[in-house]
Amino acid sequence: MDEVATLSGPSTPAASGGKPRRLIVFLHGFGADGNDLIGLAPYFADVVPDADFLSPHAPYSCVMAGFGRQWFNVYEQNAEGRLAAIRVAAGILDRFLDDELEARGLTDAELALIGFSQGTMMSLFVAPRRARACAGVIGYSGRLESPELLAKEARSKPPVLLVHGDRDDRLPVELLDRATGTLTASGFSVEHHLRPGLGHSIDEEGIRLGRDFLTRAFAGAIV
Repeated sequence: MDEVATLSGPSTPAASGGKPRRLIVFLHGFGADGNDLIGLAPYFADVVPDADFLSPHAPYSCVMAGFGRQWFNVYEQNAEGRLAAIRVAAGILDRFLDDELEARGLTDAELALIGFSQGTMMSLFVAPRRARACAGVIGYSGRLESPELLAKEARSKPPVLLVHGDRDDRLPVELLDRATGTLTASGFSVEHHLRPGLGHSIDEEGIRLGRDFLTRAFAGAIV
């Protein structure tokens, strides 16, 4: 894997039409690309009109699936190899976030990450390891990677919202409780919601919960 890979993807400028005061980054799932989530930007722009939205393509082609992009190989069963791949992807994402914040004159306090599936895994891995806390992390239908390392490696503790469908046939719903428990035990503020009848997806209620969370997170109203 190429550690100097750079990220790019679709974007939506601040709905206010002025200089962005916030940055929201979508992180897509395995086998998709940045186009998969950028369509959610207008729903969140209603409550954060001064935010730029970015949805970068993951750095690697999804060889096993035969289409789309991946942050790392989800089929890697060797724990050491999987963690190494995640750390490489995390480094690439970190540099991307740093560059995009700097380009806008913003800090981590004006940044939020919204992940789906593998994008949630990346969000929950990267955000706590950044030196300064971002405004918040929203994770849909994901899991917490390497939970045993969180307490030792966390450098910041942004508030977290987790939403998971109880009919998810790709990532079992038990992962919601595990992530919530580990994050809470490590001192994170965590909100979690189980969506009845929902599979591996994001529904309207999940978006509503995310909108409410972002409003409060950017206002510093989550403790």
